[in-house]
Amino acid sequence: MLTRPLPAAAILALLVASAPARAERTVAIAPLSTLGAEDTSASVKKLTTQIETAVASLAGTKVVPAAQVADAIKRAKKPQLKACEGEAACLAELGKLVGAQIVIAGEIGGLGDAKVVYLGATDVGSSKELRSTTLALGAKQDEGGPQGAVVRLLDPDRYRGSLRLAIDAAGATVYVNGSKVAPSPTGELPLPVGTHAVRVTHPEYHDFVRFIDVTYGKTVDVAVTLQQYPIVRRDLQGKPIQRDSVVYVDPPLWRRWYVVGPAAVGLAIVAGIVASAIAHDPFGGPCKRLGGKEC
Repeated sequence: MLTRPLPAAAILALLVASAPARAERTVAIAPLSTLGAEDTSASVKKLTTQIETAVASLAGTKVVPAAQVADAIKRAKKPQLKACEGEAACLAELGKLVGAQIVIAGEIGGLGDAKVVYLGATDVGSSKELRSTTLALGAKQDEGGPQGAVVRLLDPDRYRGSLRLAIDAAGATVYVNGSKVAPSPTGELPLPVGTHAVRVTHPEYHDFVRFIDVTYGKTVDVAVTLQQYPIVRRDLQGKPIQRDSVVYVDPPLWRRWYVVGPAAVGLAIVAGIVASAIAHDPFGGPCKRLGGKEC
């Protein structure tokens, strides 16, 4: 059976579709240093590998490992690039050497187990530092460890966690830091890492207000238990009034203030008259009825 050849445009479209996606940026990892000299200890090598893995996991990002950067410095016979010590111009030259748009460099400080890595991301084109952050070693990794540090440097908008609100009343409204938000159907709400003021409101319940800490890459479950008012709108009768998206229901006539107030005053006047009549006894008191003697 004869087949017609594909048009050139179709062949080009197939080639583009089958080609691997190109990285949008290339990030080089400079060898980590301690006191201005390259640190080749086993713990630092392990940390360097973790940083490289974290960079490679970001979408559209290609990583140039620290070992490859060190080899490029050696081949170029530019040992001064091993000791940039955070200088942006030096790191930019290093990035150009390995064909990277961004260079991540780090200096390890501290004593004993209390060590901190000071990381910085430098833009090669402008020779300026983009962002910097710290990474605590051996501490509780509430900030996401190497993965969190890399996200803070390269994609700070993705440095987020989430809340999952379990609200026990339907129709409640959620505010975060004063702004109205809409949780997902499961109650999940992505938020930047940090402390947030959360308020849940409902016309029939007292407000729920809490300050909640959100950590990177984790979901914080919050049980929202609303306390109902003593009298709610479904206990009242009357014509509903719509005001600013909140439904107010008028109470029945006999419970309104302009009816209850005058009625209470009238009853007080009647009671006063009766009490006065009994006290003065203008038509003959009990003393006269008992023999005609004056009391």
